[in-house]
Amino acid sequence: MKAIVLHEHGGPDVLSYEDVDQPEPGPGQVQVKVHAVSVNQTLDLGIRQDGAGYHIPLPTILGIDSAGEIESVGEGVKDFKKGERVTSILRPPAGRGYAEYVVADASSTYHIPDGLGYAEAVAVSRHFPMAYSLCRAAGVQENQWVLVMGAAGSLGAAAIQVAKHSGARVIAAAGTDERAQVGVALGADVWVNYRSSDLAAEVMNITSDEGVNAVLENIADPGLWSGAFNSLGVGGTLVTVGAHGGGKVELDVRKLYRDNLTIKSGLYFRKPADGDQALALAASGVYQVTIHTLLPLSETAKAHRIASQRSIIGKVVMDPTLG
Repeated sequence: MKAIVLHEHGGPDVLSYEDVDQPEPGPGQVQVKVHAVSVNQTLDLGIRQDGAGYHIPLPTILGIDSAGEIESVGEGVKDFKKGERVTSILRPPAGRGYAEYVVADASSTYHIPDGLGYAEAVAVSRHFPMAYSLCRAAGVQENQWVLVMGAAGSLGAAAIQVAKHSGARVIAAAGTDERAQVGVALGADVWVNYRSSDLAAEVMNITSDEGVNAVLENIADPGLWSGAFNSLGVGGTLVTVGAHGGGKVELDVRKLYRDNLTIKSGLYFRKPADGDQALALAASGVYQVTIHTLLPLSETAKAHRIASQRSIIGKVVMDPTLG
């Protein structure tokens, strides 16, 4: 089968389109003919560029999510059959999703509801369960104020919709007016451009100087962190996941203890039913995802170049069945 193999770190051109052995499913696994695999910032672009701190032995195959048709199932798998449409979250940090066929754990594989395409399904299953996790970690409740950073990114867009579905009041923040306004189109109550405005001052004005109850952060940009952190009201919680903005930030410890604030990782608050719930709500039109572009797997280098542009809105997806 064809796959994209990473032999060395560097720019997009180090991604090699070549023949590799087709994987076979083991016990509790499914083999999937891939119709969609998405590009993610840290676990694809970051690892390709310099390893992103994961120290993965090379060569390897990137890709941590995929959608397609069940080709075969391993021993003990009862819930999936050949030909069914599914989407899977693969084992990070390098899940081997950039390939014509992939093996996934049945426990992290979900049926795609009718009416939802492969590209949309892979975007939903990647980001909405994480958005649920962020909201749970922050304790988001009805009528609370929630600030979502990176509002036009795929995770930010999902977080806006999950927070609104929970009854929260949402401030969408992004680096341009256009990108921040995308958040309002997805249901946010108000938007802020954190590059051209004093984010904390704008948030305090919006919330009548109370600050937000929760900040959902997925950038870790040292130039943006203080604005997000200072937007918290007394007793507020900042939940963070993702570090493509740099990953190392300064912390105002005095404010942390003075205002009884909490900072959490958002990685560990998922529930097994999140994937199925998100896919069902997306199929019914409650949740929306935007696909920026769909390319053949052979054009993965081009896909990485596009995904690295901060101006894009929506997910970059490859389809091995194209071209």
